[in-house]
Amino acid sequence: MQGESLKTAAKGFDKDHKHMDLIKMKQFLLYKPFSDEEVLAPNFHLKMNAAFKEMRPFFDYMSLALTTDANGESL
Repeated sequence: MQGESLKTAAKGFDKDHKHMDLIKMKQFLLYKPFSDEEVLAPNFHLKMNAAFKEMRPFFDYMSLALTTDANGESL
């Protein structure tokens, strides 16, 4: 996972928070590199599908976090 992040601690959070590296993130980019050989292989669609399945829990969590309030109510 990578993406842009704040240079200093996010406002409202203790600068020593154990997850400050994630709190400072402004973007969340997930990627899975594949070699040329993998991409050209007949079973590449299976590897691609497996990569998407590995990323799915993150997408599900972010969708929930971005569409509900602190009480879990839909926005």
